[in-house]
Amino acid sequence: MIGYEHFPAMAVMGLFLGAFLVEIFGSKNKTVRNILAVGAAAIAFAEIVALIKPVMIDGQVISYWMGSWEPVNGYAIGIGYEIDQLNLFFALLVVSTFLFSGIYSLKYMERDHHLGHYYTLYLMLSGSVLGLVLTGDIFNMFVMIEIMTFACVALAAFRSQQKGALEASFKYLVIGSMGSSFTLFGITLLYAQCHTLNMAQLSSILSTTHTPTTTLALGMLVAGFGVKAYLVPFHTPAADSYTVAPASVSMMFSGMVNKAGVYGMIRLLYIIFRSMDSTAVQTLLTIIGAVTMFVGVTMALSQHDFKRLLAFHSISQIGYVITAAGLGTALGLTGGLFHAMNHTLFKGLLFLCAGAVFYATGSTNLDELGGLSKRMPKTTICFLVGAFSIAGLPPFNGFASKWMIYQATYEKAVTTGHIGYALVTVVALVVSVMTLASFIKVTQAVFFGQTPLTCRKAKEVPFAMRLPMWIMSVLCLLTGVCYEQVDKYLLTPAVKAAFGVTNYIDKMMGQGYAAAAGVSDILVEPAKLSLWNPVLWLILFVIVLAATGIVIVTGKSSRGRVLETSSQEVVDGKYATFFGGEKSTFSQVGGSDLFWGFRKDWKGYFKVIEGLHSGVVNDYAMWVVAATACIVLFMFIFVL
Repeated sequence: MIGYEHFPAMAVMGLFLGAFLVEIFGSKNKTVRNILAVGAAAIAFAEIVALIKPVMIDGQVISYWMGSWEPVNGYAIGIGYEIDQLNLFFALLVVSTFLFSGIYSLKYMERDHHLGHYYTLYLMLSGSVLGLVLTGDIFNMFVMIEIMTFACVALAAFRSQQKGALEASFKYLVIGSMGSSFTLFGITLLYAQCHTLNMAQLSSILSTTHTPTTTLALGMLVAGFGVKAYLVPFHTPAADSYTVAPASVSMMFSGMVNKAGVYGMIRLLYIIFRSMDSTAVQTLLTIIGAVTMFVGVTMALSQHDFKRLLAFHSISQIGYVITAAGLGTALGLTGGLFHAMNHTLFKGLLFLCAGAVFYATGSTNLDELGGLSKRMPKTTICFLVGAFSIAGLPPFNGFASKWMIYQATYEKAVTTGHIGYALVTVVALVVSVMTLASFIKVTQAVFFGQTPLTCRKAKEVPFAMRLPMWIMSVLCLLTGVCYEQVDKYLLTPAVKAAFGVTNYIDKMMGQGYAAAAGVSDILVEPAKLSLWNPVLWLILFVIVLAATGIVIVTGKSSRGRVLETSSQEVVDGKYATFFGGEKSTFSQVGGSDLFWGFRKDWKGYFKVIEGLHSGVVNDYAMWVVAATACIVLFMFIFVL
């Protein structure tokens, strides 16, 4: 009988095998193709879920050596998979994402051609991300990153006839390859210094050895994983690829591809380098996270395309995760992991809703949509759940995780005496408000207001598309209401694994290896979560909902809504679309620019930030190079 220690490798190899079989047998037979694709995803899902009991509940660490090549004389010579509570947490996010995406694809992708190629790439992407999360070998992680990158490039261009698809794919190829190159360079430096690629052994060596070579490696790896997590300023491929890719693919990009970057960052800083006791590293990640939050949400406010708006919000929400994880506290990491999970749920749900809108109308342009709540009520409800969740409204999951992050940043400010962390708390709160404003705009433009001709024949999407949307909607509510259970069975074990590395090392390298190498666990105070009364927060939610309803009702005819200009002639060409240079006349404001006044008041900032997003890949490549140089310089000045 096969033991559960074989499940991780079986799950990864099963997905790659499924990709191979789909390409051979499923290219011409629809039924065979669907069974192979969704079946492989379901089996991998079941194998990973089966590990919850031994790993999360019982506290075991599972190791599996390919070909039974176990360490010899304390030296790792083979490729091993090692599953602790931290990477099992991320593995659960990954398998849930690609299973929901696969079910959704059955109907959503049926109008496309070459679906054999689509499902082959879908399974390759799923297998590579899962393999990246589960592996205990840093070079094997790089191999999975490469497979993941090229699968993403191909899937971004899958609808090649769509405007901008090939351009988005090319940008992803260039920037993604740069991130992979930085990662490979960092791994090469580590191998040159430590003569091993096993992460447990690297952690043991680097706990007592820190040289300019390893410092350079750390900087390059942070940049490399930053590209995969879509952190500002490495985020530029995400906006285009999320927009042009099929919604089922956009969901995977947002739900699991960027989580691969987040996982790599946490594994790197908490376990391999043990750097999270460094104030300098904490400061760096907090700054990057806060900037990512703010830039992402402000760019979202400027968008006229449903999916592009969601893309920038996905970037913004990852900023919350990195900010929290960068605090180096138990509460911070708990909030960061919780928000990573919630981001997978509500952002995946929102992309599926956007896909449903496109399936029903053929458009994601906010100015071409409207009134869909009457024709797609079930999709509307799912969208509202996702919108309330990402905006951080109780009792949905986004509120619970954001509340932890607010609490963690404020406590960090109190314990350290640094006002900067208090400012981060303010930024996080402001970003939440701007997120809510952005989704009021989307709700108004897409689901309420007048119904244009393009939407009058729209109808509810098929059951196979609604099913994952319903499941994810329920999970958004349950994980918010039952956050204590989520913390007990998922978050706390993962946080303990991140700070307690000795079990990870000993399971991989042999009992007592960590102690012999002088490695000890980082001692932190357990996370103290502030309790909240669901009844009181439900009352607050009703009040906010009522206020939102008033906004929607009073502005439901946004395309016909008129605003009187001042008697002074308006000469700003950027906003001439709203004013036209008239004197004391009226001008219409479209649903996509519901908050045009805010953008006008802050036009200096928006002019700069929109100008920086030039769309030119050369500019974006220079951003990556410059940011990487800054990170490396920072490491040498403050960390070495």
